[in-house]
Amino acid sequence: MTEADKKKIRANFTKAVNMTPAELAEWLETDESKKVGFKGKDGTAEESIGHKSGRRIIQIKHKKQADLTDDDYAHMRKVVGYVARHSAQKPENQVTSRWRYSLMNWGHDPLK
Repeated sequence: MTEADKKKIRANFTKAVNMTPAELAEWLETDESKKVGFKGKDGTAEESIGHKSGRRIIQIKHKKQADLTDDDYAHMRKVVGYVARHSAQKPENQVTSRWRYSLMNWGHDPLK
């Protein structure tokens, strides 16, 4: 991965993730956060993919740029893609919808 690729990923990640690590950490502790998201084919996983991603986003945001790994960049790219796809599916009720809660698990509050 080139430095230009990394720079573009960081820029897109910064745009997509509009919650601070503190805001995201507080959100991830709520019941609403824990109730949404894909929890495996049988729905029995303890933590959704989005919730786990939120915890990873906090770790990434606390790292220095020089300490980011290729795996971090891959996750950042995944976050950007998810936020873009999911944002396009706006429901009528955006305030208390599972749609918003899921996006927030991925570090993006669409109401900001």
